[in-house]
This record gives sequence, structure tokens and C-alpha cells, in this order.
Amino acid sequence: MRSPMSLSLALLSLFIASAGAHFNMLLPQIASAKKGEALTLTYQWGHPFEHQLFDAPHPQSLIVLAPDGKKTELTDKLVKMTRKAGSKEVTAYQLRFTPDQRGDYVFVLQTPAIWMEEDGEFLQDTVKVVLHVQAQKGWDARSREELEFVPLTRPYGLRPGMVFQARILAGIVMPLADSLVEVERYNAAPPKELPPDEHITRTVKTDNNGIITTTLTEPGWWCLTTARSVGKREKDGKTYPIRQRCTLWVFVDETARSK
Repeated sequence: MRSPMSLSLALLSLFIASAGAHFNMLLPQIASAKKGEALTLTYQWGHPFEHQLFDAPHPQSLIVLAPDGKKTELTDKLVKMTRKAGSKEVTAYQLRFTPDQRGDYVFVLQTPAIWMEEDGEFLQDTVKVVLHVQAQKGWDARSREELEFVPLTRPYGLRPGMVFQARILAGIVMPLADSLVEVERYNAAPPKELPPDEHITRTVKTDNNGIITTTLTEPGWWCLTTARSVGKREKDGKTYPIRQRCTLWVFVDETARSK
């Protein structure tokens, strides 16, 4: 007989798997930069694989952890802009950033609660991406969010087909065991043809130590997202569940060409 805890995890896993693949995207224009050279990060909201975009909410916060460990608040430096999404334009946000150190910069964006009418729930998301700047230093830095991906494999300098691992921690130190993780690749333009759903969003589980192991098969940006239930929130006189999610974006390089 299943325990109440295992039954709850099973139900939560089923719920996560059936939800639509709406993800928050925090994407640097390049995954590896040089000290002193400016670049742009874009925050947008929608379906990464299909490149179906919607209006992004104004982020609740955006911080960066520098290679020396210094934490800097960047929320006020975000600039609202629009992006073309089919026949319409949608809201997105950009940050102009110039790294002044060699090493890895960890950007962490938090969203306000996003109402998902079709699912009857709120999403509370944290999104993390690592910008590499010439030296391998700090790519596994902790931002110590309530729910957080901590990479165990360096999240850059990857080739297609390489295995990637990360640990998911809940409540700062507790590994999130037996948790479903959705894995999806970002397309910079809508694909001409869409594969079956199961080939758009992959699903894997963490082990007892909260570790996810997955293979990233193609070049480009990939997101890894997990979720847990954290309570209720009222809307129009009714209460709805809140799902807290965390997403880690990882870049895979093109396959090396032999000379």
C-alpha cells in the first residue's frame, strides 16, 4: 500500500506532466562572452520549442552573482520592449550587461505569480542562466532560492549528445527527490512542422538525492524545469493552487567539425 506521501508525489507528478509547456525564457545573446564586451539578455514568456510567445509579466526581481561572489540587483535596469509573435507583438524585457570580470555570471530572475486560466492555477517561477566569461569560475554558485537548480555538469562548453546533471534543492538544503523535470529545447523561430508532444517536452525524474540526469541531443538553448505545490491564492473570491517552479537554461554548442 502506498504511503500518503508517495501518493501525493504521484498525483503531483501526473499533474505536472499534463500541464502545458509554458516556460519563462532568460536568454543571453551569446552563451560565452569576453570581459568588457557588452551583450543583451532577453526575458520572454511562452512555448520555447514552438516559439509561441505571449506577453511576459514584469519580473519581480533580477539579480546576478558575479564570479567573485558579489550579488547585484538588476531589476531596475530591465527595459520593456516588444517582440514579433506571428501576426502580433508581445511584451518582453531586455537587459544590457557588460561583464567586468573573467569567470561565470549567474543570473536569477523571479516572476510574480502568473495566472494560468486554462489550468486553474498560479505559477511562481525562478529562472537561472549562466553566462561564461573566459574563465571557469562560479558556474555552480548557489543563489539560495526556495527551489533551485544547482548544476553538477558545467552548463556551457557542451556538445550534442553529452549527458548533463544538476541537483534540485528545496528549502535551501533539502534535495527534491522523485520530482518530475521537463526538458525542452528553444527554437528561435517557429518550426515548419511540429513533432508529437512527447518529442517536444521530455520528462525525467530526479533520484533520491535530487539529481537529474538527461542527454541534450541538439545544439542551442535547453530549459530544465521542475515544480512543487506551495499553497493557495485567492482570485475572484475563489482559491486556486500555486505551483512554485524553477528553471535552468543550458547551452549546447554546435558539433565540432574535423579539419
